[in-house]
Amino acid sequence: MKGLLLAISISRKERSMTETNVLRNQKDTVFRMLYRDKGELLKLYNALNGTTYADPDGLEVWTLDNAIFMNVKNDVSFLLHSELNLYEHQASFNPNMPLRDLLYVARQLEKYVRKESLYSSKLIQIPVPRFVVFYNGMANQPEKRLLKLSDAYEKKIKRPELELTVLMLNINAGKNPKILKKCKTLQEYSIYVERVRQHAKQMPPGDAVRLAVDECIRDGVLSEFLLAQKAEVIAMSIFEYDEEVELAKIRRDEYELGWEAGITKGELKKLIQQSCKKLQKGKNAEQIAEILEESPGLIARICRTAASFAPDYDCDKILEALSESDAS
Repeated sequence: MKGLLLAISISRKERSMTETNVLRNQKDTVFRMLYRDKGELLKLYNALNGTTYADPDGLEVWTLDNAIFMNVKNDVSFLLHSELNLYEHQASFNPNMPLRDLLYVARQLEKYVRKESLYSSKLIQIPVPRFVVFYNGMANQPEKRLLKLSDAYEKKIKRPELELTVLMLNINAGKNPKILKKCKTLQEYSIYVERVRQHAKQMPPGDAVRLAVDECIRDGVLSEFLLAQKAEVIAMSIFEYDEEVELAKIRRDEYELGWEAGITKGELKKLIQQSCKKLQKGKNAEQIAEILEESPGLIARICRTAASFAPDYDCDKILEALSESDAS
C-alpha cells in the first residue's frame, strides 16, 4: 500500500522515472509475476489438461530463479504428479524453443537426480517433462502449433533418436477461447495486453499502459493483481511493449534487406514448389539440393518448414511460414 500511495503522490515525470528504475532493477515479466501464485498456476495447469486438482500445495515450483544457462531463462517450471512442466511466455515467435527447452530441462533433471548415481544398476526414475509456450505476439500465428527439436536437424531422418516437442498456444484475442475460458487469469492477461496494444495505436506506450491498467482495475480485469503491483506492472509493460515493437522493426528491416540481397519471393515460391514435388517422391533435403543445384542450407530450411504441411504441401502457407520464421 505504501508503494501505491507513493506512486499516486508523485508527479507524472517522477512517476515515469520511478517506473524506469523499477524496471532496471528486475528481470521479471508480467506473466511470471502472475504465476508466482501457486493457486493461479494450478488453475492454468487444470485448464490445459482438463484436470480438477484443487490443492496448490501439491505443486512444487522448480523455476531456477536468476539462473541463466547459455542465455536461456525459463519463465515457470513446476513439479506436479510426476510431471515436470516448463511454461514459457513469448511475445515473438521463436522456432528455437525446443532447443532452449532441451538445454533448460537438462539442467533441471541434473538437479533432480543430483543425489543419485548414474552408474547404478538401479533405474533412476524421473518426472515426465512437458513443454508449453504461451504466445501473444503481433505476428499472425495459428491457435496451436507443435514445435519439434527434429525440425532443426540439418539432416532429416524418419525416426529421430532425440526428440522434444513444444506445444505453442496462441493466447491473443479470439484464439483458443476454450482454454482462456477455463483459466480466468490467462484470459484477463490476454485482455490486458490487447488493451495496451489498442491504446498504443493512438498514444505513447507509457500512456497506453497506464490507461490500460486503470481501465482493467475499473472493469475488474486482473484488478487485485494490478492494484497490488501497479508501479511494477506499468514499468514492465512499458519495457515489454517497447521491446516487442523495436524487435519487430529490427527484424522487419533485416528481413527486407535479406530479400533485397538474396532471392525474390517469386523465386523462393518456385523453389518451394519444386522442393515439395521432390518431397512427395521421397527425396530428402540433400538430394533435392543436389537435383535443383541450390544451396543445401536453403533447401534444408524449406524442407523443415514444409514438414509441418505434409502431405498436401500448401506452397502459399509454406512461404508464409518461412517468411515469418525469417522475420522473427
